[in-house]
Amino acid sequence: MPKNKGGAKGGKSKGAEGGGDAAPKQSKGGTAVKVRHILCEKQSKALEAIEKIKSGMKFNEVAAQYSEDKARSGGDLGWMTRGSMVGPFQEAAFALPNSTINSPVYTDPPVKTKFGYHVIMVEGKK
Repeated sequence: MPKNKGGAKGGKSKGAEGGGDAAPKQSKGGTAVKVRHILCEKQSKALEAIEKIKSGMKFNEVAAQYSEDKARSGGDLGWMTRGSMVGPFQEAAFALPNSTINSPVYTDPPVKTKFGYHVIMVEGKK
C-alpha cells in the first residue's frame, strides 16, 4: 500500500522529483572550496594570463598582474560555500581538483560569467 516507498525504490522513472534531488548530491566536492581566480573583462586578457601560467609563472603572481577585481591578493577568494557563487563559476570550482599555486590545475578556457572571464583554481575542499 505505501506508494512512496515503492516509488523511491523504483527510482528508474525520470520524474521531476527524483532527478532534481539527485543532481546536487552527485556534485564533486563537499560544501565549500578554497578558491583563487583571475578575473578579466576581456577573454583575450584571460587567455594571456593562462599563457603566463603555462610558461611557468605562479598562479598568484599572474593573478596579481592580470586580475581586474578588487581582491587582487594573488586571486585568493578564500573559502566559498555552495550557493554563494554565480552558477558557471560554482560548477567549475567544484569540478576542479585541489592544486597549488606552484602547480595549478585551472579552468582553460576561462569561465564566462556576468562579471567577466575567470581563470579558476581550487586549493582545498570541505
